Amino acid sequence: MKTENQNKKSSVCNCLNMRRASQSITEIYDHYLAPCHLSVSQFSILKHIHSMEPVSVSELAAEIRLDRTTLVRNLKPLEQERLIHDISQTGTRNRQLCLTFEGNEKMEKAHVYWNQAQDQIEAQLGQEDTQILQSLLLKIEVLTP
Repeated sequence: MKTENQNKKSSVCNCLNMRRASQSITEIYDHYLAPCHLSVSQFSILKHIHSMEPVSVSELAAEIRLDRTTLVRNLKPLEQERLIHDISQTGTRNRQLCLTFEGNEKMEKAHVYWNQAQDQIEAQLGQEDTQILQSLLLKIEVLTP
């Protein structure tokens, strides 16, 4: 009897293969981060804000390599949950984001789960293939049309 993974086949389309792989990886991280009620995207945003704070939305978007509109949409739930806040002067257009106390606590707790996801991926791929994957992904990220 074949397992589900044995029935899967690679597509001739590199884009489709990347999307499928991205979805699988995202599912693993989201599974591990579920106890914290964070998606991997939200966790990444919190981690970047923490390392750059205070940070403007534009600077954060550039660092994460996400368009500003998408980032703003992803910031809203984090603001609603009071995990991040804007420390800029009232009336200024350039927001300066920082983590709240609750945001720092949640990020630290979630980091444990994120590490578990990292460990699972490396255990399944092996250390050498994980390093090769990281190298290939960087090469892919800088491809130009």
